[in-house]
Amino acid sequence: MLPWRPYHPPRGIVTMDRYAVTAGIPVSVYFVDGCCIEARRAEMTAIGLDGLREAIADKYHPVMRILTDEIRTTCRLLRELTDRIQVHIDRLPVVLNYLNVFLGCLARSLLDIAKFYDNKTISRETRWRKMYHDMSAEGGIPLPQRFLMYNHFLSLLVQLITRSPHFDINTLDAIQDRINKLREERGIPPPPVPVGPAVNPQALMQVARRERSDHWATEIFSRPLPSRTAIPGKPKASITHGPFANPGEVMRIPSDSKELFRRLFDNNNITVSVYINPFNKTPFMVVSHYQHGQSLFSTKGIHELCIKRSNGRLVLKRWSESAQTGKPWLELAFLTWEEMVLFHCTFVALKVNSALSVQLMPEEYAIKGERKEFRAAILDDGFSHYLTVFKDPDTEAVRLHAEVSEGDMKQCPIWTAFVTHQSKSPTWIQLKRGGVVLLMDVNLYVFCKEYREEKMRQNKHGAFEIHFKNPGAAVKFKECFYQTPPPSPSTQPTDLDDESEPPTPTSESPMSESPMSESPMSESPMSESPISEPMSEPPMSE
Repeated sequence: MLPWRPYHPPRGIVTMDRYAVTAGIPVSVYFVDGCCIEARRAEMTAIGLDGLREAIADKYHPVMRILTDEIRTTCRLLRELTDRIQVHIDRLPVVLNYLNVFLGCLARSLLDIAKFYDNKTISRETRWRKMYHDMSAEGGIPLPQRFLMYNHFLSLLVQLITRSPHFDINTLDAIQDRINKLREERGIPPPPVPVGPAVNPQALMQVARRERSDHWATEIFSRPLPSRTAIPGKPKASITHGPFANPGEVMRIPSDSKELFRRLFDNNNITVSVYINPFNKTPFMVVSHYQHGQSLFSTKGIHELCIKRSNGRLVLKRWSESAQTGKPWLELAFLTWEEMVLFHCTFVALKVNSALSVQLMPEEYAIKGERKEFRAAILDDGFSHYLTVFKDPDTEAVRLHAEVSEGDMKQCPIWTAFVTHQSKSPTWIQLKRGGVVLLMDVNLYVFCKEYREEKMRQNKHGAFEIHFKNPGAAVKFKECFYQTPPPSPSTQPTDLDDESEPPTPTSESPMSESPMSESPMSESPMSESPISEPMSEPPMSE
């Protein structure tokens, strides 16, 4: 464990009692920096409590762990709030007064905790007992519950910034009243003047309302995984390469951009968020990296990046104009094989459908290292697709993968499904007439808005139906799971595969119905020529 050292913020940024706005510093920059400073302070305070816990009796550990977990949640929520503000900078004024009340109270709590466990004049056990009882007496709120209250408050601010339909103005104001009473109990003066505009509750509730996004990507990472296959080997760190925006610089991101998903890496120090540009409906990615209490931000359009699996990570490359070659922009290390697969498939589907894309490199469609165990043409929701059974040699994990079989969207992922322990049941696969297979327990992750999974489950069991164009392929598909196939010498399909071109279907693949498919697709940054087109106004920073 790293030794804990007190964290001292830059002079003039924060006082022990409250954040005092300094002349010449924009209020917005001041409070965004304050969130980063307190996130760092919370992180270091949690480390200090970990060290104290290791030195005292086990009977105190449960409550200490609860407190430490809540403080780490405070750190995470402060960083998330900072990330959201970068994208929705015009919504910052509605939270400034709330931050003005909150940050000073949080800073005092963290400093008081550090003062207790740094007190060398008493034993470590006495430090903890005195910390807990003295601070719980302030405002009549037990110490762990105090940080639970802080985290509820921060969660509501995040919901306000993102216009979540779950935002509740009454709860936010009620918690603010409790924080004000806690400030008064501890002798913290009230904020001298409001720092944000006066906004009435009706306006706050209106700004927090929005229509629910119906983009398919919002559902991919919101569902629990049916299985969690650990990636073997020593855990790797994710790496950000930049270029990053200058400290204090506000990135040029359309404020009404809709978030599709947000993923955390490296103990919440790296955040990857994907948004849809409201003007040209194209996806872009925002990366934030927290180092030494400072936030580093970088953004790229999905069409400006290429993806490839390398050394246990998914590497995203950008085109470098100065070097005239592709350079790493982001390297993501995943804990599970399933999460890596979902991120890769989601990225490829978003890039194929981006109106600013020109062409994908062939290797982008495949996850390097996966082996094809089976491949055949299927009729899927009335469209012609290829179904492939992939096996990852490192983890022995297996998945099903459906992709577009022809046209401009060829090879674009339609859905994937992870094969779990349920496949060991002799009733998992049922053969029907006409090359139809029923899968009794399978969860699809769909990368296409037009695809209708329910149409393939219209049977009394609610099982998923696979309609093979060649009836013999259905038998071979079952044999792929219930017989040990011979080792494949390469990643090419084995002799069990049906590689014949499917007959022309009555309608195009659902992916090709999208109006964005009429635009050409982008050249990869790993090619020999520049690949990105300028994004529509308002532009995003390079």
